[in-house]
Amino acid sequence: MKSLLFRIICVGFAMTLVNTQNVEAQCLKTQDGKWVLPDGSPCPNAIITAVPFLRIVVDARSGALGDAGIALSADPNAMHFNQSKLAFANKKLSLSATYTPWLRALGLHDVYLAYLTGYYKIDDLQAVGFGLRYFSLGDIDFTDINGNQIGNGNPNEYEITGAYSRKLTDKFAVGIGLKFIYSNLASGQEVNGDIIEVAKAGAADLSMTYKTPIKLTGRKSDLTLGMAITNIGSKITYTNAANNEKDFLPTNLGIGAAWSIDLDEFNSITITSDINKLLVPTPCRGETQEECDADLNGIPDFKEKSTVSGIFSSFSDAPGGFSEEIKELSYSFGIEYWYDKQFAVRVGYFTESLTKGNRKFLTVGLGLKYDIFGLNFSYLVPTTNQRNPLDNTLRFSLLFDFDSVGKEDK
Repeated sequence: MKSLLFRIICVGFAMTLVNTQNVEAQCLKTQDGKWVLPDGSPCPNAIITAVPFLRIVVDARSGALGDAGIALSADPNAMHFNQSKLAFANKKLSLSATYTPWLRALGLHDVYLAYLTGYYKIDDLQAVGFGLRYFSLGDIDFTDINGNQIGNGNPNEYEITGAYSRKLTDKFAVGIGLKFIYSNLASGQEVNGDIIEVAKAGAADLSMTYKTPIKLTGRKSDLTLGMAITNIGSKITYTNAANNEKDFLPTNLGIGAAWSIDLDEFNSITITSDINKLLVPTPCRGETQEECDADLNGIPDFKEKSTVSGIFSSFSDAPGGFSEEIKELSYSFGIEYWYDKQFAVRVGYFTESLTKGNRKFLTVGLGLKYDIFGLNFSYLVPTTNQRNPLDNTLRFSLLFDFDSVGKEDK
């Protein structure tokens, strides 16, 4: 077993948190107002949220497409990306199960993420969906400040989501999802006189999809555009201390596009791309405490904003101005090839700014589909020296489609 501190650091590193925590103290402000590290390189200032497991892409299909999935053809994993797509699904009932080993490259074998999703088409216009995400941090040892063992535990987090999607026209659909979030990292333990409790929160997702055919000489072609705002909800805390500092959920705006082309009777290709931005206040930078904590209550002013205020201010609050706001966008690109709608080959790429997490990786994967059964694999190849929790890890998803209600889709 590993210590809780080790596991939290590992998970935080994987989600780009440790790259930015306490780094501000190392940064220097130049005469032209820019913040840099002592070696002159840009100072990291990534956005930090609670329960980052909500933003982990676990679907092996999208995992092979650089984490793109907002505008892909509908399957149960639309519950993570864009629930409005479910109205365009062509099966009466579909289920998906994904298992993702986590931090295997660091020698951890009991940390994993499991994801179970499904949808049911009420009729040609409506669909409902559900999702269960479970993140286990494995068995851990609790120790006091002197390293003495004081117990053990099994920290875990989960999310339960329900969604409704409806077509408003033949080409346009909207969706709404409601979710319950549970995070138990070290309940019952004491830190600085405060007892750690289970953190709970509620949140909502809003999404829309537009799908239309595009004329190509002798070929069938469809363009799909999607947009989703996910994890709009209450702030979250792990203690009931009087001067309690609450953290934002990872509220996110995602915009995606996918262009599918049937090259001939047996061969087809889909080109897709997503752009994502966290709708959470950017951490403040200041040379004095008063610049970031005007009331001197020990809580940075940006953390005291409400959820709604944080969403709207997230478009204009970056210390570096518009140029830093642009750096808060992350990009996913992917290409998917199908042969006879039974065998798929996928490749993708994900990138984000050096100062906002610096995640950059190449992804590859395969897909198999036969009758009601589907199987997807993905593999992540890091392209920088920064470690990724999925380095050299094979992910897989199972899909089951029942009772076709429309023309076969890939």
